[in-house]
Amino acid sequence: MDETEFWEIVDSTREAAGGDPEEHADLLVERLTQLDPESVVDFARHFESRFNRAYRWDVWGAADLMLGGAGDDAFDFFRCWLIGQGRHVFEGAVHDPDSLAQLTGSFDPEVDGDAEDLGYAADEAYEQLTGVRLPDLDLPAQPAEPEGVYIDFENAAAVAERFPRLWERFG
Repeated sequence: MDETEFWEIVDSTREAAGGDPEEHADLLVERLTQLDPESVVDFARHFESRFNRAYRWDVWGAADLMLGGAGDDAFDFFRCWLIGQGRHVFEGAVHDPDSLAQLTGSFDPEVDGDAEDLGYAADEAYEQLTGVRLPDLDLPAQPAEPEGVYIDFENAAAVAERFPRLWERFG
């Protein structure tokens, strides 16, 4: 599976789910079970590599601001949600997290930004197909600390300066 096919699966299942993260995860599992097990492993590698790529202080800062606070788990679930939004939103957010102010339409922190189940879709599909757990993906481990420059999420002035568009919308 190449990157284009990965994003096509993410996009088509998100659109069919109407943007609902739980429905998106269910449809993604359903779609992945239509593939062969090796393609599901490929999908998992694409997902995990993007999940790790978004492990950045600036992305975490954007998540914290958009969600009204984001600890470790909330940031993990936010990164799953971010991947679920598709290539355009994901790449825009990784390149410039403040652009999420424009890249996200109506964002409700009570509903949006949390797509934990998307992170397990490939695992669930693989297990349904094979009866065994998804094998190790042979990817580098997530770094111990996020990439980039640390942001003190408690410092409102620093957050407003780093994310002016997000601050205007969510601050």
